Amino acid sequence: MLHRMYNTSSDSVYMELRGKILSRELKPAQRLLEVKIANEMGVSRTPVREALRRLANEGLVKIVPNSGARVASPSSHEMDNSYSVREYLENMSVELACRTGMDKRTLERLDGLVRDGDAAYDAGDVDAFLAANNDFHRIIAEAGKNYVLSEYVDNIIQRTNVYIYFYSKFIEAENKSSGEHRAILRAIAQRDRIGAQELMKQHLERVHAMFSEAAAKAKEKEKE
Repeated sequence: MLHRMYNTSSDSVYMELRGKILSRELKPAQRLLEVKIANEMGVSRTPVREALRRLANEGLVKIVPNSGARVASPSSHEMDNSYSVREYLENMSVELACRTGMDKRTLERLDGLVRDGDAAYDAGDVDAFLAANNDFHRIIAEAGKNYVLSEYVDNIIQRTNVYIYFYSKFIEAENKSSGEHRAILRAIAQRDRIGAQELMKQHLERVHAMFSEAAAKAKEKEKE
C-alpha cells in the first residue's frame, strides 16, 4: 500500500487519502469518518485527524464543527468569490513589486520558475507545475515587502488551486500561463506598474473563465 512508503502514520494517511480524492475514489462531499479511516488503515484516530487537517489546509477537505470532515465540493459561486479576492490581492502585490523593484537575483529566480513550470507541464506533473506556479506568484507578493499581503496571497493561492484538482488537472491544450507569466515578469522588471497590473488581471481572468467553463461542463455531465 502507498502509505507504507512514508515515515509517519500521519504522512501515510495523508498521502493515501489525498490519492483517493484526486483519483475520484473518494467523491466530492463524501463523509470522511475518522473511526472508519483509522480502522481501514490500521492506525489510531490521531494521525487521521492530523491528515484531515492537512487536507483541509489544501482545500481538498472541509471540516465542519459538530459535523465532521467531508471531501470538498467547491461550487461555482465559491470559485467566483475566490478569484475576485485573488484578483484584488494580486493587483496590489504587482503594484508594490513595481514600486519597490526587484534585484537581479529575484528576477532570475522568477524566470527559472517559469522554466520549471514549462518542464512540469510537458511532463504532466501537476504537483510540480503548481509548485512552480505558486512560487512565482508568492515571490511577486513578497517583493512588495508587505508580509501581511504575502500571507493573504499565499492563502488565496492554496484555495484556488483546488479547482485544478476538481475540474481537471491540465485543461489547456497549450500552456498559456507560461507566456503570461513571462509578460508579467518583463513588466515588473521594467517597473511598469500599470502594464504589470493589467497583465496580471488578464491572466487571472482567463484562468478563472477556464475553470468556470470546466465546472459548468462537470455539472452538466453529472446530470447525464
